Amino acid sequence: MGDLAVGARSGHGPDEQPGRSDDGAAAAATGAVNLESDGADGTGHGGGHGDGPGEGAAGGSRSGGQAKKPRSFWKELPLLIVIALVLALVIKTFLVQAFSIPSASMENTLQIGDRVLVDKLTPWFGSEPGRGEVIVFHDPDGWLKDEPTAEPNPVQRLLGWIGLMPSTNEKDLIKRVIGVGGDTIECNGTGPLMVNGKALDEPYVYPGNTPCSDDNVGGKFKVTVPIGKVWVMGDHRQDSMDSRYHQQDSNQGFVPVDNVVGRAIVVAWPPTRWTTLPVPDTFDQPGLSAAMGAVPGALGLAGAAPLVLWRRRRLTQGNTRVSEVKTAG
Repeated sequence: MGDLAVGARSGHGPDEQPGRSDDGAAAAATGAVNLESDGADGTGHGGGHGDGPGEGAAGGSRSGGQAKKPRSFWKELPLLIVIALVLALVIKTFLVQAFSIPSASMENTLQIGDRVLVDKLTPWFGSEPGRGEVIVFHDPDGWLKDEPTAEPNPVQRLLGWIGLMPSTNEKDLIKRVIGVGGDTIECNGTGPLMVNGKALDEPYVYPGNTPCSDDNVGGKFKVTVPIGKVWVMGDHRQDSMDSRYHQQDSNQGFVPVDNVVGRAIVVAWPPTRWTTLPVPDTFDQPGLSAAMGAVPGALGLAGAAPLVLWRRRRLTQGNTRVSEVKTAG
């Protein structure tokens, strides 16, 4: 073991250095001892007084004072926690927020206990909900008045406010957007659900459910969505108190766009349920937006008609004057 230690320090053994005699080794050892001795009292060539070419780290330390010790981890921990909390609050407010699914109204797309991440960034740039999107929105008009709300403890309240866990006391709901401003939506009997005269193929509807509910409470309807509002329905059609069953409230069952928190983009928890929440293909079928497309066209035509008539009148008057001049000449 002693040989290994020596070899590791020097890199060569005494016998491996050609041309070096025992006297030379002794002289080198004596020189090393003298060098260490000189450095100890600060008068040698190696140590110096901080003014020689051999000035090293030790000499610099004496002239500049002792090096500043780094702060301990425990002293920096509170600062790190504050920074983390501020970042979490900013992310929750402007970027992404987690929400917990408390009911079965969106099964099987979302199940009780799922945690979804909601995109809150795009609404800041003027983006509005689109057909087929799963959205979280504030209670429009007492939809949850009969639903019990768990009373969170102080820690849950703080973490929910920051965004590190889903809020337990906010009056928010999650549904799928079926129609946007200008759309006509209709349900008769058990379906299918009609949007602008087009039947929707809805594979996301809960197995065993029908797209429409054959009842006299709100399952049968035909509505036109006002501009600035959306019509929402749950995927568990026979177990969802959605727009259909709130047509008597102040918004007639529609959800104001201003109440929308954001679009749910992914199921983040539990890991076995991880999945994205894309817009189903049924909302991309041709002609679904025909009603909305005709409105701008009609408005454009109505606005262009006076301009065309005015231009034709000017041209007619100009031609008349030219003819009169020619006749007179």
